[in-house]
Amino acid sequence: MLGVVGWATASLGFGFELGDDAAAALTVAGVSWASGTALVPVLFAVSRRLAAKYTARLEAAGYTPVPDRNGRPRYLPPGGRLPGHGNPFAG
Repeated sequence: MLGVVGWATASLGFGFELGDDAAAALTVAGVSWASGTALVPVLFAVSRRLAAKYTARLEAAGYTPVPDRNGRPRYLPPGGRLPGHGNPFAG
């Protein structure tokens, strides 16, 4: 939310730099906000595609997906064990 407010404020300031007319400033701010908002779904799609690519690469290398406390997937290396297992004092 703060990014949207910051983006709109910056684009409004840029619009006022271009001219003293308030209508021109609002037009520049509106076009800038609309173009930035239109990029959000594209960036989500790119992010998902990269995540899928890296997941496939890790699983092909033998890493196993394990959820952390927050439910996000983490990957253990081949032969790795979860933290907290075993006796740390064993010699």
